[in-house]
Amino acid sequence: MQKESLKQQAYNAIKAKILNCEYAPNTFINEELLREEVSASRTPVRDAISRLEQEGLVKILPKKGIMVSDLSLSQINMIYETRMMLEPYAILHYGNRIEQDVYMKYYQDYQAYLKGADLPYSYDDMDDLFHQMFIDATSNVYFLKTYELINSQIKRMRIMSGECSEKRRKETIQEHLKITKCALKQDWDGASEAMKEHLHFSKNAIFELLFKGNDWSL
Repeated sequence: MQKESLKQQAYNAIKAKILNCEYAPNTFINEELLREEVSASRTPVRDAISRLEQEGLVKILPKKGIMVSDLSLSQINMIYETRMMLEPYAILHYGNRIEQDVYMKYYQDYQAYLKGADLPYSYDDMDDLFHQMFIDATSNVYFLKTYELINSQIKRMRIMSGECSEKRRKETIQEHLKITKCALKQDWDGASEAMKEHLHFSKNAIFELLFKGNDWSL
């Protein structure tokens, strides 16, 4: 149990540094340095690197070392293509598993935010929780695993693209509100379509931010 715990701790620590871009894309990370930074021996660190390679967050290059994976425009397209297939489907078929009280709480929080009140959680947490609840509602382990991989890359995208504008934040809230209103009416077709619309706007906003200050590979 202790070895598993050490492996998990090393994995969590290294992954967090990758997701917050402390270890930037396309940079090499040294195994010895990793051991020092996460206070772990060789075995837990190597196990963590192996797991992160499977998740597409690092690449092990023979005779070169461990490189943090890039996040290209084509990968972002694939992420949104997968989200477009998965999230509207989850709402359409499993949105009714979520209690109406949950939808009502989001509705009230969103309305309050648009009137100038603070959200009871950070903007990023709000976004994560809202999308994750539809995937969780499916109870499908394959959906959950796929979304876990996607969500890791979404966190990196946020860091790499910079802070979104207050205008885009309010637009996101409005888009979430539209989904929530449909869910409260139990209009699952409408909620599914509203999610497709939201993902389309989200993808466009990400690309707009990325193209402003970065050179990205295709």
